[in-house]
Amino acid sequence: MSKPQKQIHLAAHFPGVNNTTVWSDPRAGSHIEFSSFAHFARTAERAKFDFLFLAEGLRLREQGGRIYDLDVVGRPDTFTVLAALAAVTDRIGLTGTINSTFNEPYEVARQFASLDHLSDGRSAWNVVTSWDAFTGENFRRGGFLPQDERYSRAREFLATANELFDSWRGDEIVADSATGTFLSDAKAGAFVHEGRHFDIHGRFNVPRSPQGRPVIFQAGDSDEGREFAASSADAIFSRYATLDAGQTFYTDVKSRLAKYGRRPDQLLILPAASFVLGDTDAEAEEIAHEVRRLQVSGATAIKHLEFVWNRDLSGYDPDGPLPDIDPDTGEHHIARGRAQVRMYRDPLAVAREWRELAAANNWSIRDLVIETGNRQNFIGSPATVARTIDEYVQADASDGFILVPYITPGGLDEFADKVVPLLQERGVFRTEYEGTTLRDHLGLAHPDEGGAADRAAS
Repeated sequence: MSKPQKQIHLAAHFPGVNNTTVWSDPRAGSHIEFSSFAHFARTAERAKFDFLFLAEGLRLREQGGRIYDLDVVGRPDTFTVLAALAAVTDRIGLTGTINSTFNEPYEVARQFASLDHLSDGRSAWNVVTSWDAFTGENFRRGGFLPQDERYSRAREFLATANELFDSWRGDEIVADSATGTFLSDAKAGAFVHEGRHFDIHGRFNVPRSPQGRPVIFQAGDSDEGREFAASSADAIFSRYATLDAGQTFYTDVKSRLAKYGRRPDQLLILPAASFVLGDTDAEAEEIAHEVRRLQVSGATAIKHLEFVWNRDLSGYDPDGPLPDIDPDTGEHHIARGRAQVRMYRDPLAVAREWRELAAANNWSIRDLVIETGNRQNFIGSPATVARTIDEYVQADASDGFILVPYITPGGLDEFADKVVPLLQERGVFRTEYEGTTLRDHLGLAHPDEGGAADRAAS
């Protein structure tokens, strides 16, 4: 018996200025003006994507004590942007990254419940933690939490927020003008939470929203992060760039669901993916090569190498060989607030590996950064890209992809116009939205319909 054909989930990530985007391209627009966000969201909605995704950084990052001006240099507040987008779109989901380390459950729950009402049920929350004291300096509490404490707080944070969402059943407002009765239950919104991280009680002042709760996303790749996603999330982001690695991650995370009383289809796996299109595969490869050279300038290559070497390498030629000195493994890091620092936990081993790769391939510093820094790329004609995306999803390397164009805000247009119709012809992507909420788009049950297993998972 053949396996049923899976439907593909597609989303769009508005990336901001970083080494995915080519901000210097004449076609690039502002990364802070609302018109850019509106154009991007409307394109994703026109293409019938599931949702738009906004990442968020809570501090401008530094390198060598200076603002890292080759990367994100500012972003409006996530809730403000998403609320504004709710007014200029009708169906596209609105997903925002909100930190659980430096916020409080009541304020975040109130903001997401409000967004869900304003958007008629299209809100989603990417639950993240903060890992460094550098970010914590922006907040009254300061400091940071060890990894096990971060996830302990995040789990309780989400559980507490869910208690607030669930403090309204949804049928309390009767607004009977004849009797003067507004609420059928005088205790609507009442909550009490006593826990290790939060001890709060009171009344939640936003009634049950259209989705009951926002859709929950999670982005952690550690074992703790995977368990958190399996127990509590509706979708998890993945960073795996090959078919085999994607299948391994997919199998691992899906296998964790049963212990929480959940089915495999109750957690979607969505890797980020960039793309480059051309009239032919050969043309697309040529464009992709040029794009990567623009994304990784000589200055960017040196900055990236400093993540591993933890040294000032500004005196090195980016088109020359790698440094022959070893990385500095001291406690203080040159690149404060950079997520890449966590990726290279053994810099000496990484340096050895990179030197071997550079020697074997005659790579310069810039060549090495380009070749080792690629995320999952779909490069080719529209037909090739459509076929490859479908192959990955049908092979259980993912349930879909979060697309990251290299031009903002217009870089999604070509994909919407040329690739989406081919996926529709293959019968693996919707031609119209079949529901109104983000849960509808993702095939997720409403919390009030999910039964005991779903509530236990929360």
